[in-house]
Amino acid sequence: MKKFIETLKNIWHIEDLRTRILITLAFAAMYRFGSVIVLPGINPEALTALREQTSTGLMSLLNMFSGGAFSNASIFALGIMPYISASIVIQLFAFVVPYFQKMQREGESGRRKMNQYTRYLTILILLVQAPSYLINLRVQAPGALNPAIDWTMFIFASTIILAAGSMFILWIGERITDKGIGNGVSLIIMLGIIARLPTALKQELVSRLNNIAGGGLIMFIVELVLLFVVILAAIMLVQGVRKVPVQYAKRMVAGQQVGGVRQYIPLKVFAANVMPIIFAQAIMFIPITLLGLVANDGQAASPVLMALSDHTSWAYNLLFAFLIIAFTYFYTAITLNPDQMAEDMKRNNGFIPGVRPGKETADFIDRIMDRITLPGSLFLAAIACMPAFAGLLNVQAEFAQFFGGTSLLILVGVVLDTLQQIESHLLMRHYDGLLSSGRIRGRSGISSRY
Repeated sequence: MKKFIETLKNIWHIEDLRTRILITLAFAAMYRFGSVIVLPGINPEALTALREQTSTGLMSLLNMFSGGAFSNASIFALGIMPYISASIVIQLFAFVVPYFQKMQREGESGRRKMNQYTRYLTILILLVQAPSYLINLRVQAPGALNPAIDWTMFIFASTIILAAGSMFILWIGERITDKGIGNGVSLIIMLGIIARLPTALKQELVSRLNNIAGGGLIMFIVELVLLFVVILAAIMLVQGVRKVPVQYAKRMVAGQQVGGVRQYIPLKVFAANVMPIIFAQAIMFIPITLLGLVANDGQAASPVLMALSDHTSWAYNLLFAFLIIAFTYFYTAITLNPDQMAEDMKRNNGFIPGVRPGKETADFIDRIMDRITLPGSLFLAAIACMPAFAGLLNVQAEFAQFFGGTSLLILVGVVLDTLQQIESHLLMRHYDGLLSSGRIRGRSGISSRY
């Protein structure tokens, strides 16, 4: 406790760090305030059906990432996720489209152009998602809309408001990155996730206390212990275990000698980070969309469609895990190019002992990446499916989301990155770090955007 108080004093004594933290808190409060401002013409007391729709299943994830703004019909209902979707698309374009590949090689000017294209794509996504959200709102809570308001004018004005709200959130995130502490967009996502934690804890505690036969308070304590264990596993994943198997690590060296020290090739077990989960979840939203269309037509949904729309079913989780493993290999393949690595080694007079330069080196690196990516993808799939296993233990759906998946990994990653930046400010001014046992490691080598 004494160490913690001393660290807070040190943070307060550094004027630049103090200012950055206060700016971050001010923008965070602004974001949370906007999350409770309801769209004009909507009665918030008549949104019960919408809140029930977003309390379980995949829709609960959207509500969690928006910090409850989605279920409140807020001006920030669409949150930052349209920008994240646009960023993923632009990142994929940078690997497969020659025009974007050239732009990526242009340095800072190319990065600004790509950011501009990302914003344009974000607006296009918003112009599609906003009317879809409003139509769903009308279906789920028809009594929430003021009957005196013309529907055409309402959907036109509300689309502009929702789009402007999401772009304003993006502006807040960029200001936090420039003037505050940490990555702004990541912090916005984290705020949305963590804002649901107190409510989820309260619901789970009340549920366990009302179910004495199911373990009561003891079971709730067991759940907290399990959550702590899962968080430790997520910290290992986010920080990135980079040790390749010993029999391969001895050979995976670039033979170029620098000061008499062998230079190792930077391969990582979790090179794809949380991107495979994001891709897989985007695809798993398709069944629930089809289910909604079938329900609106008054048709009976097939058992397969029903199973794939239930995030606690075996069919859903098996397909989800398969997609995560497949996308892990895919994203690793497009981010780490063995041919390019072999060419760079050859150009710098580097080599792998016992392996010829050129194609044989590229094939060797490719084989090693396949072998070390498999355990990483399996671990990532296990973490992503943990909320379903928590649901089998009768954990409330909202609290179960914190046991794994994108929400937990983003939450842990953003906290580590932010603490690492604070520690860097302290060490730069010759203060002690945040931990006496060693320095905090964030998502080194991984974009902190997600």
